[in-house]
Amino acid sequence: MIDPDVLARATEDVRRATGDPAIAELFERSMAENLRSVAERLPDGTTFVLTGDIPAMWLRDSAAQLRPYLVLCADDPALQDVLIGVLHRQLEYVAIDPYANAFNKEANGAGHTTDETEMSPWVWERKYEIDSLCYPIELAYRLWRITGRADVIDDRFRTAVGAILDLWTVELDHEERSQYRFQRHDEAATDTLVREGRGRLTRPTGMSWSAFRPSDDATEHGFNVPGNMFASVVLGYLEAIATEVLGDAGLADRAKELKAGIDDGIAAYGIVDHPVHGRVYAYEVDGLGASLLMDDANMPSLLSLPMTGYAPADDPTYLATRQLLLSPENPYFYSGSHAAGIGSPHTPPDQVWPIALAVQGLTSTSADERQRLLELLRDTTGGTGQMHESFHVEDPTVFTREWFSWANAMFCELALAHAGRRL
Repeated sequence: MIDPDVLARATEDVRRATGDPAIAELFERSMAENLRSVAERLPDGTTFVLTGDIPAMWLRDSAAQLRPYLVLCADDPALQDVLIGVLHRQLEYVAIDPYANAFNKEANGAGHTTDETEMSPWVWERKYEIDSLCYPIELAYRLWRITGRADVIDDRFRTAVGAILDLWTVELDHEERSQYRFQRHDEAATDTLVREGRGRLTRPTGMSWSAFRPSDDATEHGFNVPGNMFASVVLGYLEAIATEVLGDAGLADRAKELKAGIDDGIAAYGIVDHPVHGRVYAYEVDGLGASLLMDDANMPSLLSLPMTGYAPADDPTYLATRQLLLSPENPYFYSGSHAAGIGSPHTPPDQVWPIALAVQGLTSTSADERQRLLELLRDTTGGTGQMHESFHVEDPTVFTREWFSWANAMFCELALAHAGRRL
Protein backbone atom coordinates (compact mmCIF):
# COMPACT_ATOMS: atom_id res chain seq x y z
CA MET A 1 0.00 0.00 0.00
CA ILE A 2 3.05 2.24 -0.07
CA ASP A 3 5.07 2.98 -3.20
CA PRO A 4 8.29 0.92 -3.07
CA ASP A 5 10.41 3.84 -4.27
CA VAL A 6 8.98 6.14 -1.58
CA LEU A 7 9.69 3.50 1.07
CA ALA A 8 13.19 2.83 -0.26
CA ARG A 9 14.13 6.50 -0.01
CA ALA A 10 12.76 6.74 3.52
CA THR A 11 14.57 3.56 4.56
CA GLU A 12 17.87 4.93 3.28
CA ASP A 13 17.27 8.10 5.30
CA VAL A 14 16.70 5.99 8.41
CA ARG A 15 19.81 3.94 7.72
CA ARG A 16 21.96 7.05 7.38
CA ALA A 17 20.50 8.73 10.48
CA THR A 18 20.82 5.72 12.77
CA GLY A 19 23.92 4.09 11.30
CA ASP A 20 22.16 0.83 12.11
CA PRO A 21 21.13 -1.61 9.35
CA ALA A 22 18.99 -3.60 11.82
CA ILE A 23 16.86 -0.56 12.70
CA ALA A 24 16.52 0.31 9.01
CA GLU A 25 15.49 -3.25 8.17
CA LEU A 26 12.92 -3.32 10.97
CA PHE A 27 11.57 0.03 9.77
CA GLU A 28 11.32 -1.08 6.14
CA ARG A 29 9.58 -4.34 6.96
CA SER A 30 7.15 -2.71 9.38
CA MET A 31 6.21 0.02 6.92
CA ALA A 32 5.72 -2.49 4.11
CA GLU A 33 3.64 -4.92 6.16
CA ASN A 34 1.86 -2.91 8.86
CA LEU A 35 -0.79 -1.06 6.87
CA ARG A 36 -1.20 -3.87 4.34
CA SER A 37 -1.94 -6.30 7.19
CA VAL A 38 -4.73 -4.25 8.75
CA ALA A 39 -6.28 -2.10 5.99
CA GLU A 40 -9.04 -3.27 3.66
CA ARG A 41 -10.42 -1.15 0.87
CA LEU A 42 -14.19 -1.49 0.74
CA PRO A 43 -16.45 -1.25 -2.34
CA ASP A 44 -17.70 2.18 -1.29
CA GLY A 45 -14.16 3.61 -1.45
CA THR A 46 -13.63 3.77 2.31
CA THR A 47 -10.92 1.87 4.15
CA PHE A 48 -11.55 -0.38 7.14
CA VAL A 49 -8.60 -0.73 9.53
CA LEU A 50 -8.27 -3.48 12.10
CA THR A 51 -6.64 -2.52 15.37
CA GLY A 52 -4.45 -5.61 14.93
CA ASP A 53 -5.54 -8.80 16.65
CA ILE A 54 -9.14 -7.63 17.29
CA PRO A 55 -11.63 -7.72 14.37
CA ALA A 56 -12.86 -4.15 14.90
CA MET A 57 -11.85 -0.61 13.97
CA TRP A 58 -10.99 1.79 16.78
CA LEU A 59 -11.26 5.47 15.85
CA ARG A 60 -8.10 6.27 17.82
CA ASP A 61 -5.95 3.33 16.76
CA SER A 62 -6.89 3.51 13.09
CA ALA A 63 -5.71 7.12 12.94
CA ALA A 64 -2.60 6.62 15.08
CA GLN A 65 -1.56 3.65 12.93
CA LEU A 66 -1.42 6.00 9.94
CA ARG A 67 0.99 8.59 11.36
CA PRO A 68 4.20 7.37 9.67
CA TYR A 69 2.34 6.95 6.38
CA LEU A 70 1.15 10.55 6.60
CA VAL A 71 4.79 11.59 6.77
CA LEU A 72 5.42 9.92 3.39
CA CYS A 73 2.11 10.23 1.52
CA ALA A 74 2.77 13.55 -0.22
CA ASP A 75 4.65 11.68 -2.96
CA ASP A 76 2.30 8.67 -3.14
CA PRO A 77 -1.20 9.40 -4.55
CA ALA A 78 -2.32 5.76 -4.19
CA LEU A 79 -1.41 5.82 -0.51
CA GLN A 80 -3.34 9.06 -0.17
CA ASP A 81 -6.43 7.26 -1.49
CA VAL A 82 -6.09 4.62 1.23
CA LEU A 83 -5.63 7.19 3.99
CA ILE A 84 -8.52 9.36 2.83
CA GLY A 85 -10.62 6.19 2.75
CA VAL A 86 -9.79 5.62 6.42
CA LEU A 87 -10.91 9.14 7.28
CA HIS A 88 -14.19 8.77 5.42
CA ARG A 89 -14.92 5.45 7.13
CA GLN A 90 -14.23 7.09 10.52
CA LEU A 91 -16.56 9.98 9.74
CA GLU A 92 -19.36 7.59 8.79
CA TYR A 93 -18.87 5.75 12.09
CA VAL A 94 -18.98 8.97 14.11
CA ALA A 95 -22.30 9.84 12.47
CA ILE A 96 -23.68 6.45 13.55
CA ASP A 97 -22.72 6.91 17.23
CA PRO A 98 -20.25 9.56 18.45
CA TYR A 99 -20.10 7.89 21.87
CA ALA A 100 -18.69 4.65 20.44
CA ASN A 101 -14.96 3.99 20.31
CA ALA A 102 -14.82 0.85 18.12
CA PHE A 103 -16.91 -0.34 15.19
CA ASN A 104 -17.65 -3.40 13.07
CA LYS A 105 -16.95 -3.58 9.35
CA GLU A 106 -20.65 -4.08 8.78
CA ALA A 107 -23.80 -4.04 10.89
CA ASN A 108 -23.30 -7.59 12.14
CA GLY A 109 -23.86 -7.07 15.88
CA ALA A 110 -20.40 -8.37 16.83
CA GLY A 111 -18.61 -7.11 19.91
CA HIS A 112 -19.58 -6.38 23.49
CA THR A 113 -23.29 -7.04 23.12
CA THR A 114 -23.99 -7.52 26.85
CA ASP A 115 -22.84 -4.04 27.89
CA GLU A 116 -25.56 -1.88 29.45
CA THR A 117 -25.56 1.07 27.05
CA GLU A 118 -27.29 2.04 23.81
CA MET A 119 -25.64 -0.39 21.40
CA SER A 120 -25.97 -0.52 17.61
CA PRO A 121 -25.18 -3.51 15.37
CA TRP A 122 -22.42 -1.33 13.91
CA VAL A 123 -20.76 -0.83 17.29
CA TRP A 124 -18.12 -3.21 18.66
CA GLU A 125 -17.68 -1.23 21.88
CA ARG A 126 -19.28 1.93 23.26
CA LYS A 127 -16.72 3.20 25.73
CA TYR A 128 -16.84 6.96 25.33
CA GLU A 129 -13.35 8.49 25.11
CA ILE A 130 -12.92 12.15 24.21
CA ASP A 131 -9.76 11.38 22.24
CA SER A 132 -11.65 9.03 19.91
CA LEU A 133 -13.38 12.08 18.45
CA CYS A 134 -10.18 14.14 18.25
CA TYR A 135 -8.38 11.74 15.94
CA PRO A 136 -10.69 11.99 12.88
CA ILE A 137 -10.52 15.79 12.99
CA GLU A 138 -6.73 15.70 13.26
CA LEU A 139 -6.52 13.18 10.41
CA ALA A 140 -8.74 15.34 8.21
CA TYR A 141 -6.66 18.43 8.91
CA ARG A 142 -3.34 16.71 8.22
CA LEU A 143 -4.59 15.09 5.00
CA TRP A 144 -5.99 18.41 3.83
CA ARG A 145 -2.74 20.24 4.56
CA ILE A 146 -0.45 17.53 3.17
CA THR A 147 -2.32 16.60 0.01
CA GLY A 148 -4.34 19.70 -0.86
CA ARG A 149 -6.97 17.37 -2.29
CA ALA A 150 -10.55 18.58 -2.55
CA ASP A 151 -11.96 15.13 -1.76
CA VAL A 152 -10.60 15.09 1.81
CA ILE A 153 -13.34 17.31 3.27
CA ASP A 154 -16.82 16.34 2.13
CA ASP A 155 -20.38 16.26 3.49
CA ARG A 156 -19.43 13.42 5.83
CA PHE A 157 -17.03 15.74 7.59
CA ARG A 158 -19.66 18.39 8.24
CA THR A 159 -22.11 15.81 9.63
CA ALA A 160 -19.53 14.17 11.87
CA VAL A 161 -18.10 17.36 13.35
CA GLY A 162 -21.60 18.59 14.08
CA ALA A 163 -22.18 15.46 16.14
CA ILE A 164 -18.80 15.88 17.86
CA LEU A 165 -19.48 19.49 18.83
CA ASP A 166 -22.93 18.57 20.13
CA LEU A 167 -21.48 15.78 22.28
CA TRP A 168 -18.57 17.79 23.66
CA THR A 169 -20.96 20.61 24.56
CA VAL A 170 -23.34 18.26 26.38
CA GLU A 171 -20.45 16.70 28.28
CA LEU A 172 -19.33 20.06 29.64
CA ASP A 173 -21.90 19.26 32.34
CA HIS A 174 -22.13 15.50 32.49
CA GLU A 175 -24.16 15.42 35.68
CA GLU A 176 -27.03 17.58 34.47
CA ARG A 177 -27.08 17.15 30.70
CA SER A 178 -25.73 13.76 29.66
CA GLN A 179 -27.77 10.62 28.98
CA TYR A 180 -24.67 8.48 28.43
CA ARG A 181 -24.44 5.41 30.66
CA PHE A 182 -22.10 2.42 30.51
CA GLN A 183 -21.88 -0.75 32.59
CA ARG A 184 -20.05 -4.01 32.02
CA HIS A 185 -20.54 -6.74 34.58
CA ASP A 186 -18.21 -9.54 33.52
CA GLU A 187 -14.79 -7.82 33.39
CA ALA A 188 -12.37 -5.83 35.55
CA ALA A 189 -13.53 -2.78 37.50
CA THR A 190 -11.67 -0.53 35.04
CA ASP A 191 -14.04 -1.73 32.28
CA THR A 192 -17.17 -0.21 33.77
CA LEU A 193 -18.50 3.02 35.27
CA VAL A 194 -19.67 3.37 38.86
CA ARG A 195 -22.97 4.91 40.00
CA GLU A 196 -25.07 2.73 37.72
CA GLY A 197 -23.05 3.70 34.68
CA ARG A 198 -22.80 7.45 35.25
CA GLY A 199 -19.20 7.50 36.44
CA ARG A 200 -17.82 9.27 39.50
CA LEU A 201 -19.32 12.59 40.53
CA THR A 202 -17.93 15.66 38.77
CA ARG A 203 -18.57 19.39 38.68
CA PRO A 204 -18.23 21.53 35.52
CA THR A 205 -14.75 22.87 34.88
CA GLY A 206 -14.93 24.21 31.32
CA MET A 207 -13.42 20.94 30.09
CA SER A 208 -15.44 18.16 28.45
CA TRP A 209 -16.05 14.96 30.41
CA SER A 210 -14.78 11.56 29.28
CA ALA A 211 -15.92 8.17 30.52
CA PHE A 212 -12.74 6.30 29.53
CA ARG A 213 -9.08 6.98 28.91
CA PRO A 214 -7.20 6.23 25.66
CA SER A 215 -6.29 2.90 27.31
CA ASP A 216 -10.02 1.99 27.34
CA ASP A 217 -9.83 2.07 31.17
CA ALA A 218 -12.42 4.09 33.07
CA THR A 219 -11.39 7.57 34.17
CA GLU A 220 -11.06 8.11 37.90
CA HIS A 221 -12.01 11.80 37.92
CA GLY A 222 -13.99 12.39 34.72
CA PHE A 223 -11.99 15.18 33.12
CA ASN A 224 -9.02 13.68 31.29
CA VAL A 225 -6.60 16.58 30.89
CA PRO A 226 -4.47 15.35 27.93
CA GLY A 227 -7.67 14.38 26.13
CA ASN A 228 -9.02 17.90 26.59
CA MET A 229 -5.71 19.36 25.45
CA PHE A 230 -5.99 17.33 22.25
CA ALA A 231 -9.58 18.50 21.85
CA SER A 232 -8.42 22.10 22.15
CA VAL A 233 -5.86 21.58 19.38
CA VAL A 234 -8.26 19.90 16.97
CA LEU A 235 -10.91 22.54 17.60
CA GLY A 236 -8.34 24.97 16.24
CA TYR A 237 -7.96 22.70 13.21
CA LEU A 238 -11.73 22.62 12.82
CA GLU A 239 -11.92 26.41 12.90
CA ALA A 240 -9.36 26.55 10.09
CA ILE A 241 -11.22 24.00 7.96
CA ALA A 242 -14.57 25.68 8.58
CA THR A 243 -13.10 29.02 7.49
CA GLU A 244 -10.83 28.04 4.61
CA VAL A 245 -12.64 25.03 3.11
CA LEU A 246 -16.28 25.09 4.15
CA GLY A 247 -16.77 28.86 4.31
CA ASP A 248 -18.92 28.30 7.40
CA ALA A 249 -18.47 31.18 9.85
CA GLY A 250 -20.99 29.71 12.26
CA LEU A 251 -19.11 26.43 12.54
CA ALA A 252 -15.82 28.28 12.93
CA ASP A 253 -17.22 30.44 15.72
CA ARG A 254 -18.67 27.43 17.48
CA ALA A 255 -15.33 25.61 17.41
CA LYS A 256 -13.48 28.73 18.57
CA GLU A 257 -15.84 29.29 21.50
CA LEU A 258 -15.68 25.69 22.69
CA LYS A 259 -11.88 25.72 22.42
CA ALA A 260 -11.64 28.88 24.52
CA GLY A 261 -13.76 27.36 27.27
CA ILE A 262 -11.71 24.15 27.34
CA ASP A 263 -8.48 26.15 27.45
CA ASP A 264 -9.80 28.17 30.38
CA GLY A 265 -10.76 24.94 32.15
CA ILE A 266 -7.29 23.45 31.66
CA ALA A 267 -5.67 26.61 33.01
CA ALA A 268 -7.98 26.74 36.03
CA TYR A 269 -8.11 23.05 36.98
CA GLY A 270 -5.51 21.10 34.99
CA ILE A 271 -2.33 22.59 36.49
CA VAL A 272 -1.31 21.79 40.06
CA ASP A 273 1.60 22.62 42.34
CA HIS A 274 3.99 19.75 43.06
CA PRO A 275 6.38 20.02 46.03
CA VAL A 276 9.38 18.87 43.98
CA HIS A 277 8.61 19.67 40.35
CA GLY A 278 6.62 22.88 40.72
CA ARG A 279 3.75 23.65 38.36
CA VAL A 280 2.79 20.48 36.49
CA TYR A 281 -0.16 19.19 34.48
CA ALA A 282 -2.53 16.76 36.15
CA TYR A 283 -3.71 13.68 34.29
CA GLU A 284 -7.30 13.89 35.54
CA VAL A 285 -9.41 16.19 37.68
CA ASP A 286 -13.03 16.16 38.84
CA GLY A 287 -13.83 19.85 39.40
CA LEU A 288 -14.37 19.09 43.09
CA GLY A 289 -10.75 19.44 44.18
CA ALA A 290 -9.37 15.99 43.34
CA SER A 291 -6.53 15.56 40.88
CA LEU A 292 -4.45 12.63 39.67
CA LEU A 293 -0.73 12.89 38.94
CA MET A 294 0.28 10.08 36.59
CA ASP A 295 0.53 9.26 32.93
CA ASP A 296 -0.59 6.35 30.81
CA ALA A 297 1.32 4.89 27.86
CA ASN A 298 -1.56 5.42 25.45
CA MET A 299 -1.86 8.61 23.40
CA PRO A 300 -2.93 11.28 23.96
CA SER A 301 -0.85 11.36 27.12
CA LEU A 302 0.77 14.16 29.04
CA LEU A 303 4.12 12.98 27.69
CA SER A 304 2.80 13.37 24.11
CA LEU A 305 1.76 17.05 24.40
CA PRO A 306 4.33 18.28 21.83
CA MET A 307 3.07 15.61 19.41
CA THR A 308 -0.59 16.52 19.80
CA GLY A 309 0.37 20.16 19.39
CA TYR A 310 -0.74 21.54 22.74
CA ALA A 311 2.70 22.60 24.04
CA PRO A 312 6.19 22.88 22.58
CA ALA A 313 8.86 20.47 23.80
CA ASP A 314 10.66 23.28 25.64
CA ASP A 315 7.60 24.64 27.46
CA PRO A 316 8.51 24.98 31.18
CA THR A 317 5.31 23.40 32.50
CA TYR A 318 5.65 20.54 30.04
CA LEU A 319 9.29 19.99 31.01
CA ALA A 320 8.41 19.91 34.71
CA THR A 321 5.59 17.48 33.99
CA ARG A 322 7.88 15.33 31.82
CA GLN A 323 10.43 15.12 34.61
CA LEU A 324 7.72 13.87 36.98
CA LEU A 325 6.30 11.39 34.45
CA LEU A 326 9.68 9.80 33.73
CA SER A 327 10.33 9.13 37.40
CA PRO A 328 9.01 6.81 40.11
CA GLU A 329 6.59 9.58 41.12
CA ASN A 330 4.50 8.43 38.17
CA PRO A 331 2.95 5.20 39.54
CA TYR A 332 3.14 3.67 36.05
CA PHE A 333 6.81 4.39 35.42
CA TYR A 334 8.78 1.15 35.62
CA SER A 335 12.51 0.52 35.53
CA GLY A 336 14.51 -2.71 35.24
CA SER A 337 17.60 -4.29 33.75
CA HIS A 338 16.31 -4.13 30.16
CA ALA A 339 14.23 -0.96 30.02
CA ALA A 340 12.75 2.01 31.83
CA GLY A 341 9.60 3.76 30.71
CA ILE A 342 5.90 4.31 31.11
CA GLY A 343 3.40 1.46 31.33
CA SER A 344 -0.29 1.39 32.12
CA PRO A 345 -2.84 0.06 34.61
CA HIS A 346 -4.24 -1.66 31.51
CA THR A 347 -1.33 -4.14 31.55
CA PRO A 348 0.56 -5.95 34.35
CA PRO A 349 2.97 -4.09 36.66
CA ASP A 350 6.60 -3.70 35.59
CA GLN A 351 5.71 -3.74 31.90
CA VAL A 352 6.51 -0.73 29.73
CA TRP A 353 4.91 0.09 26.41
CA PRO A 354 6.83 0.54 23.15
CA ILE A 355 4.28 3.24 22.30
CA ALA A 356 5.39 5.26 25.34
CA LEU A 357 9.07 4.72 24.54
CA ALA A 358 8.46 5.99 21.01
CA VAL A 359 6.53 9.00 22.36
CA GLN A 360 9.42 9.71 24.73
CA GLY A 361 11.76 9.83 21.75
CA LEU A 362 9.41 11.83 19.54
CA THR A 363 9.01 14.52 22.21
CA SER A 364 12.71 14.71 23.07
CA THR A 365 14.96 17.49 21.84
CA SER A 366 17.97 15.13 22.06
CA ALA A 367 19.12 13.15 19.02
CA ASP A 368 21.10 10.90 21.37
CA GLU A 369 17.94 10.05 23.29
CA ARG A 370 16.06 9.23 20.09
CA GLN A 371 18.90 6.96 18.96
CA ARG A 372 19.00 5.22 22.36
CA LEU A 373 15.25 4.60 22.32
CA LEU A 374 15.32 3.25 18.77
CA GLU A 375 18.02 0.80 19.82
CA LEU A 376 16.01 -0.13 22.91
CA LEU A 377 12.94 -0.84 20.79
CA ARG A 378 15.07 -2.87 18.38
CA ASP A 379 16.34 -5.01 21.25
CA THR A 380 13.08 -5.63 23.15
CA THR A 381 10.86 -7.45 20.65
CA GLY A 382 11.40 -10.71 22.53
CA GLY A 383 12.81 -12.32 19.41
CA THR A 384 9.62 -11.75 17.39
CA GLY A 385 10.75 -8.78 15.33
CA GLN A 386 7.46 -7.07 16.21
CA MET A 387 6.53 -4.35 18.68
CA HIS A 388 4.25 -5.50 21.47
CA GLU A 389 1.64 -3.79 23.57
CA SER A 390 3.96 -4.05 26.59
CA PHE A 391 6.99 -6.02 27.76
CA HIS A 392 8.57 -6.76 31.12
CA VAL A 393 11.43 -4.49 32.15
CA GLU A 394 13.45 -7.49 33.37
CA ASP A 395 12.60 -9.90 30.53
CA PRO A 396 11.41 -8.69 27.10
CA THR A 397 10.29 -12.23 26.19
CA VAL A 398 7.42 -11.65 28.63
CA PHE A 399 4.98 -9.43 26.77
CA THR A 400 1.32 -8.72 26.02
CA ARG A 401 0.00 -8.95 22.44
CA GLU A 402 2.47 -10.65 20.14
CA TRP A 403 1.82 -8.07 17.45
CA PHE A 404 0.47 -4.59 18.01
CA SER A 405 0.07 -2.55 14.83
CA TRP A 406 -0.09 0.81 16.60
CA ALA A 407 3.22 0.14 18.37
CA ASN A 408 4.87 -0.83 15.08
CA ALA A 409 3.65 2.44 13.59
CA MET A 410 5.07 4.44 16.49
CA PHE A 411 8.49 2.81 16.07
CA CYS A 412 8.40 3.78 12.40
CA GLU A 413 7.38 7.35 13.20
CA LEU A 414 10.29 7.66 15.65
CA ALA A 415 12.71 6.33 13.05
CA LEU A 416 11.42 8.84 10.49
CA ALA A 417 11.66 11.71 12.97
CA HIS A 418 15.23 10.77 13.81
CA ALA A 419 15.93 10.94 10.06
CA GLY A 420 14.49 14.45 9.91
CA ARG A 421 11.04 13.54 8.58
CA ARG A 422 8.23 14.68 10.86
CA LEU A 423 4.55 15.42 10.71
